[in-house]
Amino acid sequence: MKVKQCDLKYIGTNFSHYPMDGKPEIAFAGKSNVGKSTLINAILGRKALARTSSQPGKTRTINFYGVNDMMYVVDLPGYGYAKVPKSEVAKWGQMMEEYLTRREELRAIILLIDIRHEPGKNDIMMYDWLKHFGFDIIIAATKSDKLNRSQIPKQLAVIRKTLKLQPQDVLIPFSGEKKTGVEELWAEIEKFLPGGEKAAEFEAEAEE
Repeated sequence: MKVKQCDLKYIGTNFSHYPMDGKPEIAFAGKSNVGKSTLINAILGRKALARTSSQPGKTRTINFYGVNDMMYVVDLPGYGYAKVPKSEVAKWGQMMEEYLTRREELRAIILLIDIRHEPGKNDIMMYDWLKHFGFDIIIAATKSDKLNRSQIPKQLAVIRKTLKLQPQDVLIPFSGEKKTGVEELWAEIEKFLPGGEKAAEFEAEAEE
């Protein structure tokens, strides 16, 4: 997709703050410091629309970026940052669970995993939780520019094995530095937008 227009439309912590126009939403999840803001900026073709930070755990709201007046890219708070107070972790968890389980406009989740490391306990927990609730999940293996080209297939295999992915599950290596993986991610996202093959499935389920 060619992004002609995008901006931050809504910032919220509960349903009263979220869009009410029914446009499809693609949410981005990942542990703190995995490169989520970098990835969102890359796919939207902007340098600093989603704020990057050297302080993990800084994003404490759910941010909705309007794209081409037809969809929302949704930036979820990062998980798994130990230095955040337990009360804050509980609050974020409740906010994310409410959004993920109740949001009818949500079409798919992009789950970010650092390609350099085996998925951690929090990554596995998040992936299993999303699978349990039946979400379509696209995995973006971030920071691929930090590896030699020959290392990438090996690390992708580690991610597939650790998360117990099936052959049909989508796993895309991504680099914000080199912008690799942007077109592949959009190809998957477009399946869930009006006219896409996955969008037709949503419409059929809604009519039942």
